[in-house]
Amino acid sequence: MILTLKKPLRLTILSLAATAIALASWYFTRPQPLPVDVAIITFGHVEATIVNTRAGTIKSCQRSNLAPASGGQIAKIWVKEGDRVQKGQILLELWNKDLRAQYELAQRQLAMSQQRRHEACILAENARRESLRTQQLIAKGFVSSQRAEDVDANARARQASCDAAISEIKRAEAQIHVAQAGLDRTVIIAPFSGVVAHISGELGEFTTPSPPGIPTPPTIDLIDDTCLYVTAPMDEIDAPKIRIGQEARITLDAMPEKIFPGKIRRVAPYVTEVEKQARTVDIKVDFLQSPADTLLVGYSADVEVVLERKDNVLRIPTQAIRQDNTVWMVDANHRLVERQLETGLSNWSFTEIRSGLKAGDQVLISFDQNNIKAGITVEPKTE
Repeated sequence: MILTLKKPLRLTILSLAATAIALASWYFTRPQPLPVDVAIITFGHVEATIVNTRAGTIKSCQRSNLAPASGGQIAKIWVKEGDRVQKGQILLELWNKDLRAQYELAQRQLAMSQQRRHEACILAENARRESLRTQQLIAKGFVSSQRAEDVDANARARQASCDAAISEIKRAEAQIHVAQAGLDRTVIIAPFSGVVAHISGELGEFTTPSPPGIPTPPTIDLIDDTCLYVTAPMDEIDAPKIRIGQEARITLDAMPEKIFPGKIRRVAPYVTEVEKQARTVDIKVDFLQSPADTLLVGYSADVEVVLERKDNVLRIPTQAIRQDNTVWMVDANHRLVERQLETGLSNWSFTEIRSGLKAGDQVLISFDQNNIKAGITVEPKTE
């Protein structure tokens, strides 16, 4: 009886041991969950945007390459590179002593003409009054008609001298304007307030105006750095989508951490053919507000034009979508399942989801591993 009970007990123990060994073997040899990066589907805004094909450039609203209107020797340079100047300020002056002498001579001639006019017109007024008195005496028979004619002729002659003196004053004033114009051609005056970017001439050097069709280097480069904008080339395919007044974002290579809001001011009415394979349309983008940072004219810049924007829509990271518009979703059992999506608005960052997923779902954002397939167990890591 005792021997009969011991045999079944031994078999039971052996069976349990075999089961434990099998379970331990399965546990330690089972496939480990594949670690994957996932994103959680949420609501947010999605934009349709386009960017420039090549680097854009920051430019000034006003920039002038200034040179004297006439040639000559540089006598005075009143500013230095980097100086801030005001509109109307003299920047450079050529040797012009001869023209200044002509100007002073014209002023003296004007003064003399004014004195002669004063004298001639006083005599003319006196002769006029004398003629009036003579006419009154003729009516009373005190003087002869010949005497009256002589007095009247003298009055008219004096008035003619007065008129001639007035004309001489106008001629002298015109001569002063001519002399002033000659002087103006020997100086460079700031047409607007700004900063002197570059001066190419030195004291004593000769400068000449540009002959027709042959450009020469400017003497002074003046920039208004208080008004800046960005010009950027856009692909000809995207050009029909761009409209004046559209929102844009400006980024600079010099300040990669900052984004400046902007607005489209101009779209070129023609295509620029830099290369046969790269045809672009230039746009101009204004800064919506003056940047607090010091921006230099010539900085390279990129422009992102916002074509359309939707707020509070279901969205997915664009990198999670495969070429056939499907995604890998992690189900409740941490297994991968394939889902077909219907998408809407899209950009490089996010894509609008119209159907196929719901808020809270987890999707793979990197699926370049060879062992990814439907049904495998994964270990999600949320970014």
